[in-house]
Amino acid sequence: MRNIIQLALAGLLSVSTIAVAAESSPEALRIGYQKGSIGMVLAKSHQLLEKRYPQTKISWVEFPAGPQMLEALNVGSIDLGSTGDIPPIFAQAAGADLVYVGVEPPKPKAEVILVPENSPIKTVADLKGHKVAFQKGSSSHNLLLRALRQAGLKFTDIQPTYLTPADARAAFQQGNVDAWAIWDPYYSAALLQGGVRVLKDGTDLNQTGSFYLAARPYAEKNGAFIQGVLATFSEADALTRSQREQSIALLAKTMGLPTPVIASYLDHRPPTTIKPVNAEVAALQQQTADLFYENRLMPKKVDIRQRIWQPTQLEGKQL
Repeated sequence: MRNIIQLALAGLLSVSTIAVAAESSPEALRIGYQKGSIGMVLAKSHQLLEKRYPQTKISWVEFPAGPQMLEALNVGSIDLGSTGDIPPIFAQAAGADLVYVGVEPPKPKAEVILVPENSPIKTVADLKGHKVAFQKGSSSHNLLLRALRQAGLKFTDIQPTYLTPADARAAFQQGNVDAWAIWDPYYSAALLQGGVRVLKDGTDLNQTGSFYLAARPYAEKNGAFIQGVLATFSEADALTRSQREQSIALLAKTMGLPTPVIASYLDHRPPTTIKPVNAEVAALQQQTADLFYENRLMPKKVDIRQRIWQPTQLEGKQL
């Protein structure tokens, strides 16, 4: 079995090497990642980048969340990172010179608003006046804002309770909050534990997927190299389908979660190929930034187009 996996990985590397134009790679690449970043975690575990770019020193730095990662990116501690849709908006508002270099497809089934199974809350409109826990400035913050707007509610109609995922889970289980907006794998863990009901997921809310960001000088100097790195992350993510059981076992060990939680997490994710940020994605991200500004959650407006890095070819409409 090990030989089969090694051959599969070798095949992925050889195909991608042909697909991306060759260029001299930089001396170093410092990558910021989170445990939930499937493609990055698998690429790191299988050393795909180290094998593809042996002349480049690849280093990995783990972060608990997107805001801390983008702060490190802004001060020059890392070169490339991946976060949800909200942290880069706040980073731009704070003046960080970061650029969007890629985006994953949306994962509407991997982010939800949960309520207790026996809760009288049946619709998003029923959240009016209730306590909702979520991580401030996260993609779940965006999910909640969009769901409230769709239901005809304002952010001020609920009682927001800003908590980290771990603290929010405890508050939810103890009955100290009425609902919890959260993403995977926390969602899958709560679902498998039982006693919860999905009030709303991201379906029909027009959210983007996770973004990949780089320091502008690094992106401008190493364009083709970055495209090759992102292609490698996509190839690593594909292993969750071609080598599902092995990937589940590896991710469970890396994330410190039971294998059923990882399996559920993967079931909520569509095939994930990283693509350039085109005009449609930029427009959606601009809508999100405007939504946060309108709800007085941001200090000023931002123009997302100023932070979109464009390789030679973009899929979809040009910006």
